[in-house]
Amino acid sequence: MKFIKNRITQLFKIQYPIIQGGMIWCSGWELASAVSNAGGLGLIGGGSMKADIFREQIRKCKNATTKPFGVNIPLLYPYAEEQIKIVIEENVPVVFTSAGNPNKFTSFLKENGIIVAHVIANMKFAKKSEEAGVDAIVAEGFEAGGHNGREETTSLVLIPSIANSISVPLIAAGGIASGAAMLAAMALGADGVQMGSRFVASEESSAHKAFKDKILEAKEGDTQLHLKKIVTVRLLANDFANKVAQMEQNGSSAEELSRVLGKGRAKRGMFEGDLVEGELEIGQVASMIDSIKPVKLIIDEIIEEFQIKLNSLSERYREGI
Repeated sequence: MKFIKNRITQLFKIQYPIIQGGMIWCSGWELASAVSNAGGLGLIGGGSMKADIFREQIRKCKNATTKPFGVNIPLLYPYAEEQIKIVIEENVPVVFTSAGNPNKFTSFLKENGIIVAHVIANMKFAKKSEEAGVDAIVAEGFEAGGHNGREETTSLVLIPSIANSISVPLIAAGGIASGAAMLAAMALGADGVQMGSRFVASEESSAHKAFKDKILEAKEGDTQLHLKKIVTVRLLANDFANKVAQMEQNGSSAEELSRVLGKGRAKRGMFEGDLVEGELEIGQVASMIDSIKPVKLIIDEIIEEFQIKLNSLSERYREGI
């Protein structure tokens, strides 16, 4: 399959409707450019980057690919506004915003010729995003790693619900790491998929090798949602996650949890490789990831499996039900 033509590939001018998640501490220019060069849409994860590093990453990505790429900007961080200005100055073609109000920057970005997508986890923000004028919406089920929706709505429920309620293209996220899962998401009404966890465990990811290896060891149930009183996040089990779980069970306040969380714990875990006291953000699908591979091989295998599963379904139901 040389390309898939649909609303997402046409919107972003890409070969396949596969978007890489802009994961904090894991999504530098190497990963973003590799995904774009392999036919998807790579995203630089701006959440962990101050202005000078963010600009440098964008410029390095430009030098590494002639294909479209974008950035992910979590709006909850204080330097989001400065990153928006850099995006315009550097002529970045695509911006994915998350963790905040889509009304804040969408109009401004679109006035500057930038394609905008917003990440949501419920119907309220899907409608708000469409009203704000976004070009696409990412519906992220609670299976996803990192910051998550409080509603705990699974992708299987969220995707068709949102698909039936919006007119802009829909990108499914949460629990997707294979061609079969991609096909399932598109059968539910998505126009494309966004994958984070699978790309964390790639050769080009900026995640620490110890974290990547830890992902390969993950079993079913090894990730849980934590810190709902602050900002809900899915974490891989370790001493820090277990400590937080015990505190939550004992009724600790948001202030107490914030003190234990402190600052820089995500960097400590995912980027520096502290597997004991670091914050290890990863999705449920980690239990299905068993190898670290180059990005191109990951995408080629996903597209091949997508085509095989699609042909198999067509053959099985050729005569109808």
